[in-house]
Amino acid sequence: MGKGAAGRAAMEEPLCCCEYVDRRGERNHLAACCCDCQDLDEGCERWLTGKSLSPGTLERIADTVADRVRIPWFAGAVKINISLVPPLVLLPVLLHVAALHFLLGLLILTSLPVVVLWYYYLTHRRKERTLFFLSLGLFSLGYMYYVFLQEVVPRGHVGYSQVVTLTCGLILMLVALSRAKKDPGYLPILPSNKRALHQGLPECNKSVKGSSNGLHSVTTAGAASSRAVNGEAKGYSRMSAEELEGVKKDWCTKCQLVRPARAGHCRLCGRCVRRLDHHCVWINSCVGEQNHQAFILALSFFMLTAVYGITLTLHTICRGRTPFMALFYCPGAYSDYSSALSFTCVWYCAIVTAGMGYILLIQLLNISYNVTEREARLALRDNTGRRLLGGLVIDTGQYNRGFLCNWGHFLSLGSSLPRRSAEDIV
Repeated sequence: MGKGAAGRAAMEEPLCCCEYVDRRGERNHLAACCCDCQDLDEGCERWLTGKSLSPGTLERIADTVADRVRIPWFAGAVKINISLVPPLVLLPVLLHVAALHFLLGLLILTSLPVVVLWYYYLTHRRKERTLFFLSLGLFSLGYMYYVFLQEVVPRGHVGYSQVVTLTCGLILMLVALSRAKKDPGYLPILPSNKRALHQGLPECNKSVKGSSNGLHSVTTAGAASSRAVNGEAKGYSRMSAEELEGVKKDWCTKCQLVRPARAGHCRLCGRCVRRLDHHCVWINSCVGEQNHQAFILALSFFMLTAVYGITLTLHTICRGRTPFMALFYCPGAYSDYSSALSFTCVWYCAIVTAGMGYILLIQLLNISYNVTEREARLALRDNTGRRLLGGLVIDTGQYNRGFLCNWGHFLSLGSSLPRRSAEDIV
């Protein structure tokens, strides 16, 4: 009892700038960040003796390291998200090294996309959110803009109006990105909704949660029950077999609610989203009904700004050549380090722009056919969709009402949230 009381009293004392409370709830100090890590000691011992690591050791070591990466602050050491560090440190170093020689540039610029894709599949397989891609994108924008101002503008071939235009495009893209980072259309999870579900669908709720096969029983005909739609309970008296199948299909066991049409559950965010398109790692958020327009706008501004910046840079360092030809043949690019760094950054921008351009193309095609990425994946899995335009788009045919109507529907997303009845749920 005495030790417990002393421990609680110590925890209640204010933290100094170098102290913090770790993930186990214990008080710790930055000076001891390299001490008391049994998993790391065990891993080193097994590595030295040639033994294999026990399952989960690397994950525990990574969690411990991530918990101890902190900086001193007034009310205690602040934890730094370790996924923010690699882009801030490695990107400038790699680009400067790539500017030293043509072969180094070729090696680094071909390796970077491979490493980024590998990390994407790693985090996707582990079903975890990360700020790596968002920080990589934002820092890439900032660093490319810095190189443009420091290395390209002083040469005197870029006018003041062109710099202002590029800056305005960058600002507009960041504004659209900040809007895309907001609520994508999460379905509310309220205690009243949970009570309504438990009271209205007693047997169905048990069946959904207790069996992977879904619902096995129907409530007594004529018994009053309720059904949650968009977070609200809608009353009805009978549940037919078709309606029961709809509940089975749209019931989310994680959020404990019945999803409206086209909504989906994001396993990374842990929430159901209205008209879920996909979870985008570049904004570290879902793309849904409320932010899909802003997402397309941010992609469009990025494409226009990036292409404009690439064109201005190539016109400066490869005089007398068209931008497309200069991208592949620029004899004076490595004549001095400033030109080499600018040319390397142009190629880096071109690779990123090509990737984002592909994403934008797929998005525009999906909007034209009124299909989301989630619906396209489900249609491919269930073999219910048609591959069009060489497989670039999957037409489910369920919501396609023609090009103009589809775009009109997309442009009206988020303008109003109509209350749907039980018949609207498919």
